[in-house]
Amino acid sequence: MNEFFHKNITLENSKALLVPFSKEYKETLKKVIFDETIWRYMGMSMKTEDDLDSYINSTLFERAEGKSYPFIIIDKETNTVAGSTRLGNINFHNKRLEIGWTWYGITFQGTGLNKACKYELLKYIFEEMNFNRVQFSADIDNLKSQKAILKLGAKQEGIFRDNYIDQTGDKRDDVYFSLISDEWLDIKEKFFKDLALT
Repeated sequence: MNEFFHKNITLENSKALLVPFSKEYKETLKKVIFDETIWRYMGMSMKTEDDLDSYINSTLFERAEGKSYPFIIIDKETNTVAGSTRLGNINFHNKRLEIGWTWYGITFQGTGLNKACKYELLKYIFEEMNFNRVQFSADIDNLKSQKAILKLGAKQEGIFRDNYIDQTGDKRDDVYFSLISDEWLDIKEKFFKDLALT
């Protein structure tokens, strides 16, 4: 397995702190994770403590297997766990990956926390990992997430039909977006100037 998955990656700015996902955050995750609106487009449900345990175990298993690198998102203003995100579909040879599996507790949505998190992730990917491409996806009906991705300066590329199966067993389409390294400096200046100064 690539040594990347053994790293202790911590990313931080004035608004957000991203730390490696671990079981120690279970109790604080409980406070924000049980809201069905979060999971509507995530292909899963989160209603019971067993659901949470399964989520934690599968998330940690993905890192152990070298499939993704998950983070806990901490809101710096309140010093509380706000959600989670991860780097996945990582192809080291072709220097591309996907930022996704992201969710925030309802009170943290629309606060600027997502932008702050994405800035740190993108900066790390393009400036530390020296990757060429980052992609994002959102359910075709999840217009809120699509707008949030576009606000990062990403370009919409296309629709992947029947790309995943939701919690009810229905086939769903995803819209894909990307950012590439050649665009990063301009995007950093245009879309993240406020965060780059902190």
